[in-house]
Amino acid sequence: MALEKKERIIIPDENGEEHLFEVLFTFEVDKTGHSYIAVVPVDQQDNEEVEVYAFRYEEQEKEDDDLSLFPIESEEEWEMVEEMLNTLVDEDNDDQ
Repeated sequence: MALEKKERIIIPDENGEEHLFEVLFTFEVDKTGHSYIAVVPVDQQDNEEVEVYAFRYEEQEKEDDDLSLFPIESEEEWEMVEEMLNTLVDEDNDDQ
């Protein structure tokens, strides 16, 4: 059985401290043209209950800055992300 290597990213907090996250999924919304990313802290992976963080993101042209992350502020955006997460969790449960 081959293990799938998960993508990881480093996100600095408001104090400039860097934290390692594993990417759960990314998706684009054709209607708005926005892209979203959901991540979990690597140090919480083994916990039964993990905190999922979601952001709207834009890919950057510069090599040193791959993504620009933006907080999700509208209820409509949160509902889209939650719906996508629930769909992925349901699919994962169906595979088991």
